[in-house]
Formats: sequence, structure tokens, C-alpha cells
Amino acid sequence: MGSSTLAEVLGATRAVLFDFDGPICDVFAGRPAPDVARHLADTLSEFDAVLGSKAHGTDDPMEVLRLAPQGGEPALRAIEEELTKAEVTAVRLAGPPIPGAVAALEAARASGRKVAIVSNNSTACVRAFLMLHQLRHLVDVVVGRAPYWPDAMKPDPHSLLRASSELETHPHDCTLVGDSVTDVEATKATGGRSIGFANKPGKERALGDAGADVIVTTMAAVAEALSFS
Repeated sequence: MGSSTLAEVLGATRAVLFDFDGPICDVFAGRPAPDVARHLADTLSEFDAVLGSKAHGTDDPMEVLRLAPQGGEPALRAIEEELTKAEVTAVRLAGPPIPGAVAALEAARASGRKVAIVSNNSTACVRAFLMLHQLRHLVDVVVGRAPYWPDAMKPDPHSLLRASSELETHPHDCTLVGDSVTDVEATKATGGRSIGFANKPGKERALGDAGADVIVTTMAAVAEALSFS
């Protein structure tokens, strides 16, 4: 972990990128991820029994998506479409935004910085949640995962580079708020900065070991720092 303070990191930031599942929304709070993963594994089994059996070994829908290309193009398309449907349903059941998330979006906007959401979830799912909670006006750009291209999901920097391009801001001037090691890894690949959101026990160490520039345990801390930077 870097020795930077939150104020220092944000002081050097022209655009704030937010990961979605964790910092903004608990996507599978109302429809548990293991249930979605099981459904996707069942779907994958229809294309490739051995691959489907392997997919049944994970509780993470994203891991099933990462396996899907091995089943060929039709399998990948089916899994991507089923996962997107499941995500859109899930965010409607997910409940309100994470405490402090709306304040962080508002503070980023009020500070004159550009704002994007970069997610391994589908663009449709992120947009559905933003519309449901009247937050769309706070976000300049939404970059969900590239359809039918799971290798481009974080830790690959693809979504971050696309967001910085659409925001017309150099990647070095962007800071990503994310709750996973893959967020930190993707940011390091772009030369930008990362704020690790340690929203569960044990994450502080993992995010620090990955090289997050600074770590917070609440989104309210991000909102407060943005209000004064």
C-alpha cells in the first residue's frame, strides 16, 4: 500500500471512477450470487457437460462467464445473455445504494470532477440501478463489461481505459474506488490511482498487499474527502 493520504490522492484526481458492485450497490443482496452461478452452470451444461460440471464448482457468476468461451461462441452468448438478465433482476431486488455512495457521487460531481462507473457487471444492470434510484445525472459515463469478451473484465484495464477516453481525461489523472484486488490491479496497469474500499474483514490487508494507494472502510470517507479537496 502507498503512504498517500486520501486528500493527496484526490487532490491529484481529475476523474473519479467507481466500481459498481461493492462501492455503489450490493448487486446480489436480494438474489444470491450462488443461485445465479448455479443457473449459469446449468445453462453451460447444455452446451458442454464437462465444462458445466466445472462451472458447478464456483459460487461466482463471473467465474462461470470466464469459463464460457471454452464452450464455443453459442455457449458464450447464452451465458452472457443469461447473466445480464440475472443482474438486471438482481439490482431491482438489491435494496438501496451502499451507505455513503450517493454522497460520494454527489461530492465528486460538486467538486467539478468527472465521474464514471466501471464495472465487470453489465452496462444494462448498472443503468437499471442508477435509473431506479434517480442517480443517472450524477454519472458522466457508464462502462460495463464488454459483451462476449470476458477476458476484458478487470483486472484487465480495458474498462478503465475506455472510461478515461470517454471522459477525455488521461488515465494518470483518474482514480478508481474499488473493493477488490482486481480493481487495484486494473488501475496499476493504467498508471492511475486507486482507493481500496475495505467493506469486509480481511480486505484491508488484501487491498494493501495489491498496492492500493489508500484504503477506506466507508464510502462516507470518500464523500467527505471529496467535499474538502
